[in-house]
Amino acid sequence: MSTARIDEQGNKVYMQYTDASQQDATGKHGVWLFLVTEVMMFSGLFVAYAIFKSIYPEIFYEGHKFLDWRMGALNTVVLLSSSLTMALSIYYVQKGKNAVAMGHLAFTLLCGAAFMVIKYFEYTHKIHEGLTPGHFFTYANGETANLALYFGIYYCMTGLHGIHVLTGMALIAWVMYRLKKGEFSPTQYTAVEGVGLFWHLVDLIWIYLFPLLYLVS
Repeated sequence: MSTARIDEQGNKVYMQYTDASQQDATGKHGVWLFLVTEVMMFSGLFVAYAIFKSIYPEIFYEGHKFLDWRMGALNTVVLLSSSLTMALSIYYVQKGKNAVAMGHLAFTLLCGAAFMVIKYFEYTHKIHEGLTPGHFFTYANGETANLALYFGIYYCMTGLHGIHVLTGMALIAWVMYRLKKGEFSPTQYTAVEGVGLFWHLVDLIWIYLFPLLYLVS
């Protein structure tokens, strides 16, 4: 027995909802609630950053010198571009132009991959120099004591953000699969919109991470 029905507009409505509008509203509320928990989680990291930077400003000043601001800036451009194409993909789904939306989603996915490749090169270079967190830190030419503290925070914040980028890429691929199957229409696109909101949040977090870690003074 099917748990969903097709309404007069051709929308799939699951049995626990009275109509498509209630189903969409419930989905959007759920996405926003999830995003609030994400903001709370990263807010804790930003508070930790602020506390340690106020106590050990010299460590943060030295630590940021090991980061390549040009690679960070390039990743910022990549993610900002992906936010634009993500927004455009939602727009074209709303207009019923699914083929065009698919192209923009593919470009967004490509930008996510480019971001991770750049981050890979950043990580491998630092690991090779011994700039690793905690007791794995082996760099011996630091000017300040406890330089490992900065890189512990760096890897924690950028690593968690990277996990979110990978999660967002997986969700975009899932949306592309459903779009190819014709599951979205101008009246039913909540999943695309929800994934878009998540991706915009990931981009927004990086906009804060970039100046805090790469341009700290």
